[in-house]
Amino acid sequence: MHSTINKIWYQNHWLKWILFPLSCLFWLLSNIRKTLFTIGLKKQHKLPVPVIVVGNITAGGSGKTPMVIHLIELLKNHGYQPGVISRGYGANVDGVRTVSLKHTPEQVGDEPAMIKARTQVPMVVGSKRVQAAKQLLDEHDVDIIISDDGLQHYALNRDIEIAIIDGERRLGNGLMIPAGPLRELSSRLKSVDFTVVNGIKQKNSEFEMLLKPSLPVLVNGKEQSFERDQPVIAMAGIGNPQRFFNTLKKLNYKIDKQVEFADHQVFSDQELTKLSTELPLMMTEKDAIKCRSFSQDNWWYLPVTAQLDNAFNKKLLEKIQLATSKGH
Repeated sequence: MHSTINKIWYQNHWLKWILFPLSCLFWLLSNIRKTLFTIGLKKQHKLPVPVIVVGNITAGGSGKTPMVIHLIELLKNHGYQPGVISRGYGANVDGVRTVSLKHTPEQVGDEPAMIKARTQVPMVVGSKRVQAAKQLLDEHDVDIIISDDGLQHYALNRDIEIAIIDGERRLGNGLMIPAGPLRELSSRLKSVDFTVVNGIKQKNSEFEMLLKPSLPVLVNGKEQSFERDQPVIAMAGIGNPQRFFNTLKKLNYKIDKQVEFADHQVFSDQELTKLSTELPLMMTEKDAIKCRSFSQDNWWYLPVTAQLDNAFNKKLLEKIQLATSKGH
């Protein structure tokens, strides 16, 4: 299924025209919903602290999580006390849930679990982001909120919007779901504050985000160095698995086999153990967070850190200061 969708969305497959009428219906319904917020028939909730939304206009991963982590570190380094809200995709959450280091990805979602493990900032997950934000403010002393995803969640008023684009796949065939990957038309990018490309930018108005890999780390947390001359089984259950495989190749890792999984897929001990009977298994940090409880001694992950130009950081901090001075 994942392969078929990839062909339709990114390889100009003819099946897109079969799905095109459904895309028109999706556009109509989403446009009506957005208009209801614009004219005030649906209420937007304004919070007492600035809100930064990190999202995209395409379905699937584009690099939002590394950007959220970058923002957290940037804000902390400049004296802010950030908190994060997220939907907690794939988790079984009734209402909202405050994330702790003890929570599993099944309880709060793989990306929130990863963000919490990396940054340890206050975080609340739930499908209703306004409710999640209110609980975050009630329980923690935060002075700015980052919404992990939620560009189309118009019930939450936002001060700054950051749209992330996959630099390799861009906007695919340019059609809306389900014929294409778009959640909103490409014109939506004109209204966001920042368009950040995960990869090489194409326009002067875009900012480049490069993901810098670190040395491999054992999933089970043990201290050990990876021997670079050995071949690996590469696996990825992210929005664009090929990006991870390309990264390993650029770093001259010897890939014996590469295995793609669906984004947010829940892994089992048995299926992953079969992949790594002899060779080391190399995965993303997002995948690793889901394998901590049953990882083997030859399972590794490759941490990455988002790097952005200082011009982006400076402009963002200026916009935050402006938002704060306007009544937050």
